[in-house]
Amino acid sequence: MADALYTAHAHATGGRTGGGVKTDDGKLELPVEPPTEIGGNGEGTNPEQLFAAGYAACFLSALKLVSAKRNVPTHDASVHADVDLLSEGRGFALAVSLRVTMPGVEQEQAQKMAENAHEVCPYSNATRGNIDVDLSVEASAAA
Repeated sequence: MADALYTAHAHATGGRTGGGVKTDDGKLELPVEPPTEIGGNGEGTNPEQLFAAGYAACFLSALKLVSAKRNVPTHDASVHADVDLLSEGRGFALAVSLRVTMPGVEQEQAQKMAENAHEVCPYSNATRGNIDVDLSVEASAAA
């Protein structure tokens, strides 16, 4: 295995109901509760929200890296991640939808950069072959 460039440290207690998560540096400390859609009180975050936030941020960073190598400005680019919790047999699974928005970029170029970002993003590499990830791109070249 390659040498780690960085290691994040998080600690969870209490599980999905009445639990909490926090990082060792204190920058993240949140209560964990199931969403109301699955019978929870919705008063905390949940693992799917945390995963969606991490994936969206990581994918946008990968997109900016790929775009910078092509000298394509992406200062207005954004990524929206939807993470579905699925009932699968006796257990559960996840599915992800990533919606990339790249104003000021031609659609074909934006699509190609998003696909390249999908190849380098650590979240994409971790999920590839394990969960379904739907990637859609919306671009609008400047007039």
